[in-house]
Amino acid sequence: MTHARGERSALCDLFDRLGPDAPTLCAGWTTYDLAAHLVLRERRPDALPGIALRPLARHTTSVQEGLKARHPYPELVGLVRKPGGVYGLLPFLDEAVNTLELFVHHEDVRRAQPSWEPRELLEDFERLMWKRVSAGGRLMLRRSPVGVVLHRLGGGVALGGPQIGPKVEVTGKAGELLLFCFGRQSHARVELRGDPDAIERLKGARLGL
Repeated sequence: MTHARGERSALCDLFDRLGPDAPTLCAGWTTYDLAAHLVLRERRPDALPGIALRPLARHTTSVQEGLKARHPYPELVGLVRKPGGVYGLLPFLDEAVNTLELFVHHEDVRRAQPSWEPRELLEDFERLMWKRVSAGGRLMLRRSPVGVVLHRLGGGVALGGPQIGPKVEVTGKAGELLLFCFGRQSHARVELRGDPDAIERLKGARLGL
């Protein structure tokens, strides 16, 4: 099983266990909303641009609400469980495009629940995430108000944010650094070192793709 398939299956099992009204780290979204979002990503390409482009967001929101209106929660979870669109036909593309998305959203659900703890991830999964973080860190940290130096526990350094001015060192495992760079700063188990004001500015910044 690929990492994408593993995260997809574990997330859907968690969706089933928690039901449609559980909180997530996605502001204002329940598990029902997140399931609809994931179905939209894979099965409604016409609505994809509105995820990133604010002028098109109204259409995306309308499609997402329409999915909830047409599909009971168990049906939506069933659609998430089986890769849709081109990803269902090309598993290698599912792995390339969806692995990080599914990992982050799996953690969005896990870490919104009481008494969560980080998972111990397979070493090859950690290596894959660090490869993606080190390659895409500058993009994910492009809105950072301060320079960022990412230190992976076990080895590896990546830079992001402005290269002039104060810098914050962020240290943790690859999965935790990925969550931090995806805008989940307050729920990522990392260590921050640097000027206290710079740290607070980074913690409140809008990071991610």
